[in-house]
Amino acid sequence: MSSVAIIGDIDTVSGFRLGGVKEAEVVNTAEEAITAFDKFLDDEISIIIITQVLANEIREHINRKIGSSVLPMIIEIPDKDGSSEGSSDQMNDLIKRVIGVEMVK
Repeated sequence: MSSVAIIGDIDTVSGFRLGGVKEAEVVNTAEEAITAFDKFLDDEISIIIITQVLANEIREHINRKIGSSVLPMIIEIPDKDGSSEGSSDQMNDLIKRVIGVEMVK
């Protein structure tokens, strides 16, 4: 595992491709997002970046596939319309998964 991949809308994916991310999938539906996610899992990608909107649509699938494992690291980012509610909760969950300690406010 050593690379980064992006799953998202055309604008988000294009920006990451311009930034040098080679593994990228433009998706428009939850089914396409699941297919792309599974492909990157099979390719042993270490960091999967996905837009928050898509991650919310396939949340159960993501949780079922990766469970509590640290890798791949799933990073949810806002799409062109901005961030969704609960993004700070997702960051706390990510920190807990990576370091094993829950951050308290």
